[in-house]
Amino acid sequence: MAADSTVFDPPSGSLGRSVGRGALVTGGSQAVRLACQFASVIVLSRLLTPEHFGIVAMAAPVMAFIGLFQDLGLTQATVQKKNITHGEVNTLFWLNLAISMLLAALMVLAWPLVTRFYGDPRAGVLVAAMSLQLVLVGGTGQHLALLNRRMEFGRIAILDGLSAVLGLAVSVIWALVDPTFWALYAGGTATALAGLAGGWMLSRWRPGLPRWTPGAGRLVHFGAGITGFNFANFFSRNLDNILIGRYRGNEELGLYDRAYRLLLFPLQQVTNPLSRVMVPALSRMTDQPDRYRNAFLRVIPILLLVTLPGVALAVALADILVPFALGQQWIGSAVIFQALGFAGLLQPLNNPSGWLFISQGRSTEFMRWGVFVALTSIVAFVIGLPYGAFGVALAYAVSEYVRTPFLWFYIGKRGPVRAGDVTRVAFPFVVGAHLAVGVLWALRPHLPQDPLPALALGTVLSYLMVIAFAALFAPGRATLRECLQLLRRRQAAVI
Repeated sequence: MAADSTVFDPPSGSLGRSVGRGALVTGGSQAVRLACQFASVIVLSRLLTPEHFGIVAMAAPVMAFIGLFQDLGLTQATVQKKNITHGEVNTLFWLNLAISMLLAALMVLAWPLVTRFYGDPRAGVLVAAMSLQLVLVGGTGQHLALLNRRMEFGRIAILDGLSAVLGLAVSVIWALVDPTFWALYAGGTATALAGLAGGWMLSRWRPGLPRWTPGAGRLVHFGAGITGFNFANFFSRNLDNILIGRYRGNEELGLYDRAYRLLLFPLQQVTNPLSRVMVPALSRMTDQPDRYRNAFLRVIPILLLVTLPGVALAVALADILVPFALGQQWIGSAVIFQALGFAGLLQPLNNPSGWLFISQGRSTEFMRWGVFVALTSIVAFVIGLPYGAFGVALAYAVSEYVRTPFLWFYIGKRGPVRAGDVTRVAFPFVVGAHLAVGVLWALRPHLPQDPLPALALGTVLSYLMVIAFAALFAPGRATLRECLQLLRRRQAAVI
């Protein structure tokens, strides 16, 4: 295939406009994905039992662990590199696909080991079946990376939205016909298949014959640091499920998994896709430190304003929210949800740190930070495990507070963004959200008895309190003014 610069190069127009449009369409896509996620949690939690979710939660860490070695950071390398050739992308594609097929075979071989570890043959069968999803994802990684590199966020948004809707529809239909854990697997497979078909259609890139391109070596080296971080991060994200499933059983794991997915998973669904916009944009500003710093510091407080009041509401009114959303049979998840919620008050601030590491080419430092997070998380999980899923959730939240200052001092020692810069813009919203938790807790006995009015009133109060506190500080006022301007532009565009 002849090289076509339009396949590899980002748009030549205004980067600011591309980022702005990207943020809008990504926000719209995530609204669809979050709606599907909440619908999945609410609908499927009523169609399936905690045991079914527990089986999937047992298999998920195996899939996540093997998946660490699937991408090898090569898609991020494609996005981050300023100039890339067809030969380099072609090499990375075949590497991704070959590794995916090898890892899929390992998942099938792991079937009896997983069955023996958990003492549940259903978990082993599910792990073997998940190998198909691994191959589907591996076949489209570079296509999606090229869309991201070219900042074609509209196409990515359409693909994400359609994939999410299809996955939800398949899961719900399957659960109505056959209410087992296979409904969740079917939805995940449908999502992966839609991503494969859409990625190939939209990217306009087709691989050639397998061959090694010399320039690919540097990309593999960069990706190794990303893989190192992902490897370490696996333990902080999945060891809690493994320990709870092994020592507390699949029912308690099901309660923990639902609490996690109702709160922290939606937060990740906001910050992770936003990285699609920010990483390629910041990667092209590394030689303009002032512009780079300003771009990052404008996005972070808006992200905090959008997410943190909702988290504060969820923490304070967990005993209302969880049974209202999931049903009374999930009331045991409420205290777990509440403990995880405190970690959720910091994760919208901390997760975007990856944008800085990756866009600045600091993948080795990113890996080192991932190791530190993994070690501290493992210590927290072990400390909390004797107290069950609630103890694990609470210990994890405490570890998040301990790590946060170290994170920003570590990343701020190099590059345009310093720890003081982040503290200045984040303080009004992070502290305001914590104050909102306290006020809502105090007002809890005075809220309406019906769940829907109580949650609606709590949401309004939470946002008002965070906005009022942020307005006391100059960075907070600047963010509020910018949000108003964005809303006016959006309204004018609609009219």
